[in-house]
This record gives sequence, structure tokens and C-alpha cells, in this order.
Amino acid sequence: MSQNWRSFMDALSVIFLCLFIAVGLVQVIKPQLLWRINRPLQAPFVKDYNATVPSPAGYVMMRVVGGLVLAAGLTMLVFVLR
Repeated sequence: MSQNWRSFMDALSVIFLCLFIAVGLVQVIKPQLLWRINRPLQAPFVKDYNATVPSPAGYVMMRVVGGLVLAAGLTMLVFVLR
């Protein structure tokens, strides 16, 4: 593989991982925001949005998964930047 291609792929990896980390961070800090942003995607499937809002336990689970995503993203970013 040429050096230019490798540099491009490394840069693309860093950009992707930064987005991945940002989504994980938002999911840990404010999972309700992601839920509201995704509401339009539910339109074809859901008649009553309020009936599908997660419970407090659901939001806790979203935070836990967000923490795992954040940890995985940071780990991958460290390995890419080595």
C-alpha cells in the first residue's frame, strides 16, 4: 500500500472515531437528546411517540451502552494514533 493511501486511511479513521466518540459522549451525558433526534425515523412505524419513550431504567441502560461505546472509541483512537 502506498504511503499516501495509508495516511488517508489513518485520517479517515480518526475522523470516524471522533464522531463515534461524540455520539457515545452525548449518549452518556444526555440520552434524551439522541431519542428526540431519532424521532423522525420512527414516523413510519409509530403512531404515538410518547408511548415509545424509554423508562428511567431504559435511559440508564442507554448511558451504560454509551459508556461502553465511549471506552471502545477512545481505545481505538489511541491505537490509531500510535
